[in-house]
Amino acid sequence: MRATTFEYRFRFLIHAVIYMLGFWSPWVYWGNVFGFTDKSTWLVLASSLWRVKGVTVSEASIGVLMVAMVFAGLGAWFRVWGTAYVSAGVVASRDMHGATMLADGPYRRTRNPLYLGTVLHTIGLSILMPPSGAIFAVALLWAFQIRLALAEEPFLTAQFGKAYLEYAARVPRFIPALTPRVPAAGAAAHWGQAVLGELYFVGAFIVLATLGWSFNANPLRQGILISLGVWLVVRAFLPSAKPAVEAA
Repeated sequence: MRATTFEYRFRFLIHAVIYMLGFWSPWVYWGNVFGFTDKSTWLVLASSLWRVKGVTVSEASIGVLMVAMVFAGLGAWFRVWGTAYVSAGVVASRDMHGATMLADGPYRRTRNPLYLGTVLHTIGLSILMPPSGAIFAVALLWAFQIRLALAEEPFLTAQFGKAYLEYAARVPRFIPALTPRVPAAGAAAHWGQAVLGELYFVGAFIVLATLGWSFNANPLRQGILISLGVWLVVRAFLPSAKPAVEAA
């Protein structure tokens, strides 16, 4: 179940391929045979709610959009919150890091806030994909996050031994605890570099929150691509930071 070294080093590329296939969903071109549709999940869900629940199409569309915004917003928050403590440089690194034992911010409630944020973000964006692409992307991204987390755990155990095993026994792997499970270690959060380092996730949420009310998926897809491009440029200028426990 663990990700290989290759998968870990090229995890950003693998994420990009999964998203590309989710949005493009090339199998929809065989829809006449297998019943796939190229309509957005947003439209399909809104139409289903209109038929089943008796709400208007406009009300159903708003409902789906608001749920997507909640997921995308939570995803961006967990990404920024986690990066504020682990540093943008470590998040962007292709290698695992473990110079210090990290137990601050979201890491007091969940061991993998960055991976959790990625999954929540994907669920939010999935309304812009065809239904089959949405299912494909969410399922594969979630499985990949689990594989990445499982790949890190032996490394961290080797780095910190009993201290990490005790931490792992108290803090959930993914689903956050309602209250902190371990005492704060006292690390400072660096919010500015965290926002810049996670600009894509923040930008995607802003795009949904501002352009979503047009109820047109095309400008949303374009806005998300622009967010991705801006993030790639900004990321190239971010300085590397001291290694911590978790990489993206």
